[in-house]
Amino acid sequence: MNWPSKRQWFQIFKVLNKKERIALFIFLGLFLISSISLITVLYFKNTEVQPKVSGKYLEGMVGSPRFINPIYAQSNDVDRDLVEIIFSGLMKYGADGKIIPDLAKEVKIKEEGRIYEIYLKEGLSWHDGERLTSNDLIFTLQTIQNPDYKSPLRGNYLGIEAEKIEENGIRFKLKNPYSGFLERLTFKIIPEHIWKGVLPQNFLLSNYNLEPVGSGPYQFKNLKQDSSGSIVSLNLIRFKNYYSDSKPYLSEINFRFFETEEDLINAAKKGKIDGLAVSSKDQFETRRLSLPRYFAVFFNPDRSEFLAEKKIRKALNYATNRAEIIEKVLSGQGKEVYSPLLSEIYGYQNPSKIYEFDSKIAEQLLSEAGFEKEEGKWIKAVREKIAEFKSDLRTESQGAEVTTLQTCLARDPEIYPEGKITGYFGSKTKAAVIRFQEKYSKEILEPWGFKKGTGLVGRTTRDKLNEVCFETKKPLSLKFSLITVQDPILAKVASQIKEQWSKIGIELEIQTYPISELSRGIIKPRDYQMLLFGEALGQIPDPFPFWHSSQIEDPGLNLAKYENKKVDGLLEKARTTLDPEKQKEYLQEFQDILVEDLPCLFLYTPDYLYLVPKEMKGFDAKIIVDPSKRFANIENWYIKTKRVWK
Repeated sequence: MNWPSKRQWFQIFKVLNKKERIALFIFLGLFLISSISLITVLYFKNTEVQPKVSGKYLEGMVGSPRFINPIYAQSNDVDRDLVEIIFSGLMKYGADGKIIPDLAKEVKIKEEGRIYEIYLKEGLSWHDGERLTSNDLIFTLQTIQNPDYKSPLRGNYLGIEAEKIEENGIRFKLKNPYSGFLERLTFKIIPEHIWKGVLPQNFLLSNYNLEPVGSGPYQFKNLKQDSSGSIVSLNLIRFKNYYSDSKPYLSEINFRFFETEEDLINAAKKGKIDGLAVSSKDQFETRRLSLPRYFAVFFNPDRSEFLAEKKIRKALNYATNRAEIIEKVLSGQGKEVYSPLLSEIYGYQNPSKIYEFDSKIAEQLLSEAGFEKEEGKWIKAVREKIAEFKSDLRTESQGAEVTTLQTCLARDPEIYPEGKITGYFGSKTKAAVIRFQEKYSKEILEPWGFKKGTGLVGRTTRDKLNEVCFETKKPLSLKFSLITVQDPILAKVASQIKEQWSKIGIELEIQTYPISELSRGIIKPRDYQMLLFGEALGQIPDPFPFWHSSQIEDPGLNLAKYENKKVDGLLEKARTTLDPEKQKEYLQEFQDILVEDLPCLFLYTPDYLYLVPKEMKGFDAKIIVDPSKRFANIENWYIKTKRVWK
């Protein structure tokens, strides 16, 4: 087919009239549009959108790096965040919080959970190009376990043996089966070739703590310091040889560090950073993530006789409006909690008994516990024995018991009008004893067939004296002291509890301490009546460290000093079984017993609020075990896209 030449086209236009020329132009336009549309449809039908390796992300953080090293990072929020991105572990957390393989290619569980054999993926390497092998795993574990290095992770890895079974294989031996062991294998690994020659006393001094070499999706590029030496920013670039099937897409991830949250928020408002974690949704449009942690008021019955009474502990639960605390303190960003097994995270049923806010029930329970309300405050009259009468007393007896006898009898002028306290049992004391016996003749005289008093203090007279000879002390007010961390959120929570309890006549004194002082001087010796504190759980529920009686003393985490033999047995079974259904059954029963015993006041689980740019794709986390795990799948984050042929 030969198309008309340019000259021929002009000839055609000359012979066409005006209407014919317009019709021709319309036809040609429609043909061109149809052709473009067809080509576009074919292009989109035969191509797909994929992330493009491009783009930078800048996050702001409060604080600064100290030790970007998995051995020590647990003690610093910024360090934990950076370690999550720069280093890798055998296992990691998926977007839904489940445990999935990371460096591991295959996991074999043997001998009913006492042996775990792990085989690594092929071609693993460190950021400096060195090969990553099972030697690095064993070196990291032994470093954590060695007390000379003082790693905060050490307590979680004691009693675990590791041996090399091949270049890419390692065998872990446990003394007892542990259902949560796969979660233990999320610890990040350090390179043996970098750290092997560093002595324990020099570990914290190494430059590699701030210029780390890892195997994660992003590697260290550089950092900047101000004139005082403080780190103000740190930059990472994508690791091109990252082992994952999904390579990291963002070209760079940069961090800028601020002294206060106020400085951080101001920088975000000015558009100087792309992302940040915030404490309130009022500032930004944020992503809401769930964390397996809860806050509670832990009762210590050893420091308060009132807290030893179950009715009072129950009354305090009913007197607390959790919904109001969440609304006023957390701006609605949290959920009420009535048990340590968070149903949203673990899928457990709520406990069979829930103590929802009801001030009338709270007051009724306090009344049943022997308290009376006077001038808006709950008080309880307390009586103490003057002494215990153990000896027979008669005329001419003398000593301390006679003094106590005279003191008791003198409290009733009708029985001992003279009221003399001499310590000598004379005729007037005998007459007083007779009057006392005849006043209580039914208990003292009638059992012996007597109608008149004898003046002899024998068994039945002593029993009655021991019953009535009390000293009435000043009434005790229902008052408690509550201790918590010097944290703005927890301070407000404590104030809300104080306000709520005061409305029904319960007094509360609040004290706050820095976390270091609280841990060392208050929590370690369990020196508190009430402790407002948070507990963080793992993806695999294991309440053993928090509620088993063996964990009452430090370094255990049983903050309520709770003891229940049946609960101990259930927790032991739950952490050793590898059957998820049996574990669920054990923990469900544990939950109901614990909630019935009321060792604490469960309050809330807060949401974690995280701001990332709207154009950021691939961020699909919903449940994270701690804030640093928002970066657990950062290799999937991307900003720009491209179309490729299918």
